[in-house]
Amino acid sequence: MDRGWLFIGALSAATAVGLGAFGAHGLREMLTPEMLAVFETGVRYQMYHALALVALGLAGKALLGRLASVACGLFVAGSVCFSGSLYLLTLFGTRGLGLVTPLGGVMLLTGWLVLAWAALKSGRRRA
Repeated sequence: MDRGWLFIGALSAATAVGLGAFGAHGLREMLTPEMLAVFETGVRYQMYHALALVALGLAGKALLGRLASVACGLFVAGSVCFSGSLYLLTLFGTRGLGLVTPLGGVMLLTGWLVLAWAALKSGRRRA
C-alpha cells in the first residue's frame, strides 16, 4: 500500500464530492446550463482519477511496481490542469488557460497508458 497516493486520492475524491454538491446546489442559478455542464465535466474527471489514485494507493506498487507511481503523478497533474482549468473557466471566466485543459487531458490519457504498460510489464515478471 502507498499511503501517500491513497491520501491524495481520498482528498481529491472528497473535494470532488464537495464541488459536485456546490455545482448542483450553489451554481445552478449562477451559470448557464452549458457552463454548468463544463463544471460537472471537471468534477466527473476529478472523481474518476481520484478513485484510480485510491485503487493504486491500495495495491499499485505491490502489483505494478514503480510505474504505478508515474501513473499516479500523471493523474494528479492532469486532474489539476484539466479539472482545475474548467473550474476557473466556469467560476471566474478565466479564458487565458486555453492550452492547460487539453494538456491536462493528455496527462490523464498518458497516465492510463503508463498504467497499461505497467500491467503488461508486471505480467512478464510473474511469468
